[in-house]
Amino acid sequence: MITCGIDLGSVSTEVLILEKNTTENNILSYVIIPTGSNTKEASARCLASACEKASLKKDDINAIVATGYGRVNVAFADKNITEISCHAKGVLEKFSEVRTIIDIGGQDSKVIKIDELKKPIDFLMNDKCAAGTGRFLEVMAKVLEIDISNFGEIFLSTDESVDITSTCTVFAESEIVSLIGQGAEKKTIIRGLIYSIADRIISMVERIGLEEPVCLTGGVAKNIGVKKAIEEKLGIDLLVPDEPQITGALGAAILAQKI
Repeated sequence: MITCGIDLGSVSTEVLILEKNTTENNILSYVIIPTGSNTKEASARCLASACEKASLKKDDINAIVATGYGRVNVAFADKNITEISCHAKGVLEKFSEVRTIIDIGGQDSKVIKIDELKKPIDFLMNDKCAAGTGRFLEVMAKVLEIDISNFGEIFLSTDESVDITSTCTVFAESEIVSLIGQGAEKKTIIRGLIYSIADRIISMVERIGLEEPVCLTGGVAKNIGVKKAIEEKLGIDLLVPDEPQITGALGAAILAQKI
């Protein structure tokens, strides 16, 4: 059986094609692209690319499930399912014992609690403010004129940081401009920014209740600085999938097997 999961987010779109045989699920291909302004076009283009990568035609796919904020715009999907269910299913496919999932995406962040039956039982989502998301880091990278891909290594390169007191992206931007004007080193500002994201996430974790093991997913999970900052403040090790950005699409593809 061949199924497809489409995670249509505000910043990026992920498509994953999955084959189920008698013993396991095999990922045939996955593609990650910027969503852009046209969500319908992004989902179709991403699917076409994933099919080409897997040497398949769309008609070879038995079922398609869409998830993410733009899931209702995927007209060719057989079903759409919330990202909470899909992220949980995708993470548990990789790490079956996980009890808490932290997902930090481009425009929102979420914490999902999993019970002993491997079902999501509670979640918190920050989707009203860019603080604690990838967008927050992108804005600050432009202000600092430093490539965001360097933030993780810069975080690890110093033990010094300045406190970023503003939780609002707009105010934090002004605060950074002021810090630069006062002569603060950019590397200490970056470390402070990453700690501010960690603090925002940890406040969500504390509200929902921490239970280990904990998995970190989403595009921001690729930032080693954010991972280390959260680990340091929680005092635990985080599990991170090899490709943390596709867990939602993976879960959607698995759930498509039940259609």
